Amino acid sequence: MTDPSGSGDSEEVRPTGRFRVYLGAAAGVGKTCAMLDEGWRRFQRGADVVVGYVETHKRPYTIEQLRDLPVVPRRTVEYRGATWEEMDLAAVLDRRPEVVLIDELAHTNVPGSGPHEKRWQDVLRILDSGIAVITTVNVQHIESLSDAVERITGVTIRERVPDWVVRRADQLELIDSSADQLRRRMVHGNIYPSAKVPSALSGFFRMENLVALRELSLRYVADETEEELLEFLRSRGPSASSDVWDTAERILVAVTGAPGNDTVIRRAARMAARMKGDLLVLHVVSGEGGKSTDIGRLEELVRDVGGTWQTVQGDDVATTIMATAAEHQITQIVLGTSKLSRWQALTRGSVIQQILRMASDEAIDVHVIARLTERNGRTAPDPED
Repeated sequence: MTDPSGSGDSEEVRPTGRFRVYLGAAAGVGKTCAMLDEGWRRFQRGADVVVGYVETHKRPYTIEQLRDLPVVPRRTVEYRGATWEEMDLAAVLDRRPEVVLIDELAHTNVPGSGPHEKRWQDVLRILDSGIAVITTVNVQHIESLSDAVERITGVTIRERVPDWVVRRADQLELIDSSADQLRRRMVHGNIYPSAKVPSALSGFFRMENLVALRELSLRYVADETEEELLEFLRSRGPSASSDVWDTAERILVAVTGAPGNDTVIRRAARMAARMKGDLLVLHVVSGEGGKSTDIGRLEELVRDVGGTWQTVQGDDVATTIMATAAEHQITQIVLGTSKLSRWQALTRGSVIQQILRMASDEAIDVHVIARLTERNGRTAPDPED
């Protein structure tokens, strides 16, 4: 292809990615319709496109967007006295289309409906078989953002997708909608049935919630876009942008036996994503420290948000943390707040105080994050998409 700028640089136009994710701030922004529209365009161009699973929620306009796309029949499952329909993974794999449309990436499969607990696991299996996938997800379901959404909305987010799954996408596209527009769609009955509209508008779909969720979505996609730019510059070599090599951040999170570690890890993961930095979570096992009972869960969380886990033995927690920071050339340390008795503070000082003193000598920034051990919000089902 000739470069229209006349610069002489010849580049191929990249083909459409094998894994495309439509991201939205909330239900009703139009992710499913965007997915169906993209599938229909490819179908019209001759691609073998099928619908693996689309949730229309009986919305007339969404149903219309299915058009004449081939649909893989769903699998019917009996569970706890009720009949459920799920995507038939085996049927999709047997059909072997070029592209499959799969809604609601964060969905939890009904037990007995297939080999995987989560739909994102089904999607990875399909991708590994050589089939392209177009899917949708709401921002509240992304693991590193879920606790922030819970604090914003007061609603417990039960279904979550690991960050690394979303970041695996070749193309991540935000389907944007203003808070006013989304609330108007709600009032007109285009998102929920009329009986659910008043509670939705006064709950999850409050104006301030939607504004905050939209900002989270915009930031997340902007971070991913910036990462694509950095990868492009790196592929051109150091001369393309010397700043890429000089501004790398490496963030260390210190985890001990205190509760509330998950909050600190997610906050640090968001910081690392925005700084395009590496995330190392260090579990310090000391003789006098309490032993954490949920280390396995924390390790899984670290993997989900794209970090690395390391366990180190050391009776002097502060010294151990700083030694690890020096070994890994850490530029920023993230700590969770801790509570000491007055006697402990007077006799030896807190770990945070010790690290602040030592980090200052090493020119390492230190962030102290509040540990949240209880959710103050009400428990409610995730908003449907």
